[in-house]
Amino acid sequence: MTSDLLNLFDADEATIRSVVAKTLKDADDGELYIEHAQAESLTFDNGRLKGGSFNTDQGFGLRAVAGEAVGYAHAGDLSVAALNRAADAVAAVTRGYSGSYAAAPQRTNHKLYGEDNPIGSPTFEEKVALLQDIDAYLRGKDPKVRQVTATVSASWQVVEILRADGHRVRDIRPMTRLNISVVAGDGDRQESGSFGTGGRTGFNEFLTTESWQAGADDALRQALINLEAIDAPAGTMDVVLGNGWPGVMLHEAVGHGLEGDFNRKKTSAFAGLLGEMVAAPGVTVVDDGTIGSRRGSITIDDEGTPSGHNVLIENGKLVGYMQDRQNARLMGMKATGNGRRQGYAHTPMPRMTNTFMLSGDKSPEEIIASVKKGIYAVSFGGGQVDITSGKFVFGCTEAYLIDDGKIGAPIKGAMLIGNGPEAMKRVTMVGNDSKLDTGIGNCGKAGQWVPVGVGQPHLRMDQITVGGTKA
Repeated sequence: MTSDLLNLFDADEATIRSVVAKTLKDADDGELYIEHAQAESLTFDNGRLKGGSFNTDQGFGLRAVAGEAVGYAHAGDLSVAALNRAADAVAAVTRGYSGSYAAAPQRTNHKLYGEDNPIGSPTFEEKVALLQDIDAYLRGKDPKVRQVTATVSASWQVVEILRADGHRVRDIRPMTRLNISVVAGDGDRQESGSFGTGGRTGFNEFLTTESWQAGADDALRQALINLEAIDAPAGTMDVVLGNGWPGVMLHEAVGHGLEGDFNRKKTSAFAGLLGEMVAAPGVTVVDDGTIGSRRGSITIDDEGTPSGHNVLIENGKLVGYMQDRQNARLMGMKATGNGRRQGYAHTPMPRMTNTFMLSGDKSPEEIIASVKKGIYAVSFGGGQVDITSGKFVFGCTEAYLIDDGKIGAPIKGAMLIGNGPEAMKRVTMVGNDSKLDTGIGNCGKAGQWVPVGVGQPHLRMDQITVGGTKA
């Protein structure tokens, strides 16, 4: 299934192009978005294959943009009749409107990932055998293991974007992922640990025996550490964040606030602050969709704009937002390649790709040694963020006390509470070890989910509110 998606319609290409051009002639922007997608997932739980799914979907979405108004219609039927019905509905926003159709996005021949469909390799039988091996390996590692859940999933998405001016682009997007969860118990107490990895590659490119065993070991290590954890203290204290996945807090508490639509509508805590200091000196945050094979990377966004390396905060100063085409035009700015959508049934909006903080000049050991009393947060679970106020709450899934510059006992139930922009000003040390997460991020916004990457170096943040469970 690598043929042109336009050929799946029951009409010739000239007819399709004519409908799109006529529908969008008075619009400011818009496109025909066509998608074919496949997805497979297998879950092994409690010693048996517990779940499996395979799905194929295809369809189109037709969008017209007139000022701030958007007309959108979609269908799973690739027929000219369905396209004409969609055109009638979409054209309503352009009646009485005379826009100047926006110039086509810059073309790109740079590909960030391969085109092979990862679903068929390895085979179904080989994937089940892998999940069995993971289960047996972990159960043989420690008698405290009570439950093992392992999942492999893959997807393959082909998209084509056709604009009224005839500009046409295409992208083929593979994705694979492995997740391992372990529950360890001692008496009546049970704790869990997890590991995940993946990206826009085939399984054979990252899933060796050594790699999945290292991931399984890490999930078990986390579960056993949590089994020994003591209740977290509560109060205001200095906090050290680990590198990699803890960047999810940066993604939620800061990243969403730097998306163009929230700033155009002035509902972001960062609205109107371009050129001002919004973080401590030394803090530089970028969104980069151009990193090869990463989970959040996209060769082109879902409007056809090439993805980019976009600096958002530079040495503490706010210098840019992430933009789709509509919000960029309305704000008099440049589209940054961040117009993303979950699929053909959804409109694009400004979304993150791989969002992370760049390295500073401090070693992790130096940062930890600088803290008299505090906590060291290595990994996070769920959290909540209010975009307008910037307030956040994040739960730690692996954390430790810091006592006189040394890592102490593991703790459970620690919650970091604060305000995103304010927290960025409380960064006093930035580590030299920035890295991205292992390839597990999903981002939700307005009911749509897209894959993303997060990352950061080790950080010290002073006087952060910590919610704990210690009496």
